[in-house]
Amino acid sequence: MKNRKRKFKIFIIILFLWLCGHLIYITVDGLTDKNMHADIAVILGNTVNEDGTLSKRLEKRMECGLNLYRHGRVKKILVSGGLGKEGFYEGDKMKEYLIKNKVPDSIIIVDNSGNNTLATVNNTLQLKDSLNFQSLIVVSQYFHLTRTKMLFRKQGLKT
Repeated sequence: MKNRKRKFKIFIIILFLWLCGHLIYITVDGLTDKNMHADIAVILGNTVNEDGTLSKRLEKRMECGLNLYRHGRVKKILVSGGLGKEGFYEGDKMKEYLIKNKVPDSIIIVDNSGNNTLATVNNTLQLKDSLNFQSLIVVSQYFHLTRTKMLFRKQGLKT
């Protein structure tokens, strides 16, 4: 009985350490900005409010993408999202935001079929040849970046 309890405690400790390790890795990876430059920024969609305004989360993503463009770190911006239950295409609303903030229409690409992260990854990679990009920066909340980068790598984007 004592041996069983000891093994259970060890298992719980290992599980806890494993979980903490993953949480630390995701946090550090998601909050680290290496000041890299890329051909394109891919901004992942999020909720558009019922009145057509961007949710706070989506607005923060857009601000980040806008800053990447303004600081010359990306040449083009791909906005990706689906049709929300509120009745708006996230990509279209994201493009409106960028245009209102003086980003030229010619550098904005809209993907209104990015209903989830994997769809955005696949749609982005289908555009790779026509948009002629070799590198990208993903814009989302910090806890979402590690998974998104992994999906891009799994789909064959090495850079």
